[in-house]
Amino acid sequence: MENDRVSAKKDINRPATRGWKTLDLAYIAIGAALITICSWISIPMSVPFTLQTFAVFSVLLLLGGKRGTLSVVTYILLGAIGAPVFSGFNSGVGVLLGTTGGYILGFLLMGLLFLLFEKLLRRKLWVEILALVLGLLVCYAFGTGWFIYIYTEKTGPVGLFSVLSWCVFPFILPDLVKMALAFLLAKRVKPIIK
Repeated sequence: MENDRVSAKKDINRPATRGWKTLDLAYIAIGAALITICSWISIPMSVPFTLQTFAVFSVLLLLGGKRGTLSVVTYILLGAIGAPVFSGFNSGVGVLLGTTGGYILGFLLMGLLFLLFEKLLRRKLWVEILALVLGLLVCYAFGTGWFIYIYTEKTGPVGLFSVLSWCVFPFILPDLVKMALAFLLAKRVKPIIK
C-alpha cells in the first residue's frame, strides 16, 4: 500500500513527456501576435505592403516548423472568427474568401513546406533558405491562382500577367529583403528560445 502511494506521488510529480507544454503554447500565441502586429504595419510605397511575410518568415525560423505553422494557423483562425488581425485591421471569412485571401492561406502552405523540409533534411541554413524561398513561391502561386478564380467569378476574366503585375512582381524584392532581415533576426534571437 505504501509503495502504491509512493509510485502515485512520483507519477504526479513526473513532468509530462507527451503533449503540449505551456511554453509551446505561449510561443505559438506570441508567433500569432507577431504576425498580427506586422500585418497592421503598412509601408507606403507605389504599391503599399505590410510586414506580414516578414513575420511569417521570422516565426518559422524562430519557432521551427511545427510551432511556427501552428502560429500561422492560429492567426488565420483568429481572423476567420472576427478578430481584426489581417492587414488594415480587417477580419472575417470574407477576407479569406476574397481575391487576396489565397495569399493569406498561402502562409499556411509555406509553414507546412518548412515543416516538411525540417523533418526530412533537419534544420540547416541551406535547408531553411530553400524551404522559405520555395514556400514563398508556393504562396505566390496559390494566391495568384486564388485571385484569378475569385476575380473571374466576381468581375470577369483576367490575365495571368495582369494578376502577377498587381500581386506578385511588386512584392518579390521587398519579400526577399524581409526574408534576409528575418534570417538576421533569427540568428540573434534563436539562441535564447528554448
